[in-house]
Amino acid sequence: MKIKELDILVVVLYLVAITSIGVITKKRAQRSKKDYMLGGNNLPWWMLGISNASGMFDISGTIWMVSIMFVYGLKSIWLVWLWPVFNQVFMFIYLASWLRRSGASTGAEWMLTRFGDKKDAQLAHKIIIAFALLSCFGFMAYGFIGLGKFVEIFIPFSSISPYLPFTVSAEFVPHLYGIVFTLFAVFYSVMGGMSSIVWADVVQYSLMAIGAVAIGIVAMSELAGHTLPVPADWSNLFFGWDLHLDWSSIIPEVNQKIVDDKYSPFGMFFSLMLTKGILASLAGPAPNYDMQKILSTRSPREASLMSMFVNVVLLPTRYFMVIGVTVLGLLYYHQLDIHSLEGGVDFEKILPATILKFAPAGLLGLFLVELLAAFMGSFAGTLNAAQAYVVNDIYLKSLKPNASNEEVSRANYIIGIVLVGISIILGIFAKDVNSVLQWIVGALYGGYVAANVLKWHWWRFNGYGFFWGMAAGIFSAMALPYIFPNTLPLFYFPLILLLSFVGAVGGALLTPPTDIEVLKKFYRDVRPWGFWKPVHQEILKKEPDFKPNKNFGLDMFNVFMGIVAQTAITSLPVYVVLLMPTHSLITAVVLVASVGILWKTWYQKLI
Repeated sequence: MKIKELDILVVVLYLVAITSIGVITKKRAQRSKKDYMLGGNNLPWWMLGISNASGMFDISGTIWMVSIMFVYGLKSIWLVWLWPVFNQVFMFIYLASWLRRSGASTGAEWMLTRFGDKKDAQLAHKIIIAFALLSCFGFMAYGFIGLGKFVEIFIPFSSISPYLPFTVSAEFVPHLYGIVFTLFAVFYSVMGGMSSIVWADVVQYSLMAIGAVAIGIVAMSELAGHTLPVPADWSNLFFGWDLHLDWSSIIPEVNQKIVDDKYSPFGMFFSLMLTKGILASLAGPAPNYDMQKILSTRSPREASLMSMFVNVVLLPTRYFMVIGVTVLGLLYYHQLDIHSLEGGVDFEKILPATILKFAPAGLLGLFLVELLAAFMGSFAGTLNAAQAYVVNDIYLKSLKPNASNEEVSRANYIIGIVLVGISIILGIFAKDVNSVLQWIVGALYGGYVAANVLKWHWWRFNGYGFFWGMAAGIFSAMALPYIFPNTLPLFYFPLILLLSFVGAVGGALLTPPTDIEVLKKFYRDVRPWGFWKPVHQEILKKEPDFKPNKNFGLDMFNVFMGIVAQTAITSLPVYVVLLMPTHSLITAVVLVASVGILWKTWYQKLI
């Protein structure tokens, strides 16, 4: 075991620091529901942006990104569109401000601003709670299993088993580590709520940024004078219908990984991924920590700035780490121990195995803290979102609407512990990081799309339509993996989309429309573009000077430029670490040009 006393000291100091933040912010969080869930809407947008980026810089996602960068090279930059990563562009261009104008505390509460408070709105409210909890449990289980895999390499169970009064089979060692470190994330997030999470995330992001740049620099120094052992097309960002990556003469096991991933033919996969990504982005944020950070901002303008800042602070630092670890893993692949218990190669172990090999004492502790911080940030943010839905939308709305601040605080503590317990159980049964990821982004989020696109853009859409659209989507996401067990979820996304669209439109047209006064208030406050002509005409009867939102064309142009800028800011650190100066210069020029255009067409028009 390479981990030394100095590394352990660094980890202990980190854990003490973040738990202290929970204790310090506890008193403020207890003042009111708004203080606990949204930080009192008094946190600076840049802090919320760093916090949101810290939550997205999760350990499981980074493990997965390293494994796909190793296998697919620069083409893996497109694979993160599975999330889709460019939804943050739609967010900062216009959706974050639309969402913040509602003044809601959670995505479920937002349903009531869109559909009113009648039976159909209550159904919409309940189904979004169900979806929010499913997605939060999925993300917490996803983070849990990634953390366990990571820590196990640094701290083999054989080194601590003599000091424990129990034994654990090799299969469940990652889960033991996951439980231990999950408890620290639970402590500060449950104690201090949103303020605690944001302050802890700022500290954690600083550590992650330092570690990421350090890994990138180490990789550059190791790569100088060497050639990466990769297929010819590995360093080409662009692709055709097929990948044309043949690892047979380099690392034959990689070819089997490509077959198992089922991303071929890549052209078809990319087309489905892009289509799903655009629709998912139009639907707006899923009800998780991203939405809670937007609702926590001071104003619609700051909500847009916060979402923009996420891209700036997240992507360059994360990809410095991803490409740095990948380069080191490729150069010294045969010196790494990344075999699974079944005897094959587990590419999800490349990240921790590489860090373990190259980090000196002290710096290893920093890298360990960096990736623990990545887990803590995403887990705590997701837990906070799940708590918000249960406390705000179930406990306060249905069980005890007149609860005192003390009772709300107690409910937050109890519910937080229960939610973590459920996520741990789900994590124990999860197969691996990639399987959980594929289900979340390919199936579950596929069921979210149709109803949530329609809620923004079609006046006739009502709470019944939302309920049946979401119900059809969730049911399909739960059932289709069993009907098509050997199929990548993205490939049956069109079927999920069709079923949920039929449920949404049918549910809306077969029932009465939403009360016109509710629609007028929503349209007046949020000001979406889309098919709102009947509502607009009703508003004109009393407000003849009211102007509709005619920014669809400008918003879509800005989205395109934003995606170009986002892809450039992602690719730039990759080219820098790979010592490709010409590509780096071209990418930097593209980035500067696209940012300059957005300055004129987006930033200067923010209100």
